[in-house]
Amino acid sequence: MTDAQLIEKFLAGEISGFNTLVWRWEKRMFNFIYRYLGDFELSKDVSQKVFIKVYKNLRHLKSPEKFQSWIYQVAANLCKDEIKSLKRRSAISIESIQENNTESNYNIVQPEKGQPDTNLNHVELQELIKQALQVIPEEQRVVIIMKEYQGLKFVEIAEVLGEPLNTVKSRMYYGLNALRKVFDRWNISKEVLQYEV
Repeated sequence: MTDAQLIEKFLAGEISGFNTLVWRWEKRMFNFIYRYLGDFELSKDVSQKVFIKVYKNLRHLKSPEKFQSWIYQVAANLCKDEIKSLKRRSAISIESIQENNTESNYNIVQPEKGQPDTNLNHVELQELIKQALQVIPEEQRVVIIMKEYQGLKFVEIAEVLGEPLNTVKSRMYYGLNALRKVFDRWNISKEVLQYEV
């Protein structure tokens, strides 16, 4: 069954249509939100908020076949709201906390001096990439996550974000460059990252 058919089923009064939508999308949404926010517990909370919002507003979705774009819009907007809220609650910006890495939960896994960084395992590399994504500008981060981790096409990302196609492509370009600079600062070589980024 397509998402659109499940939505029709739900709108006709069958809750199983919505349950199947949640089952189909919950992991994908959590992964997107977790990469966006970089905090496991917060991402679980925001994921729940996404499905609550979807449940309450699904009947207002004019084109059920555009569910994918819509749910990503809901998730991205909730992530943005959460980041704004975090910034308001803290006098110091999230970016500066992450960059100096003194008061955050991020422990950057870097190779020891004299030890080749090729010894980093897959899990350590994934952690480094997750941390690096939190350092780059949010508008670039969301495009990279949607393209590289969620598998969306540039056209789909442009639709989700409500931005011109060329803007999305340039954010991807600048975002990847920003990531490379972060890895250079952390002394992580291109060879180690070539299969990950």
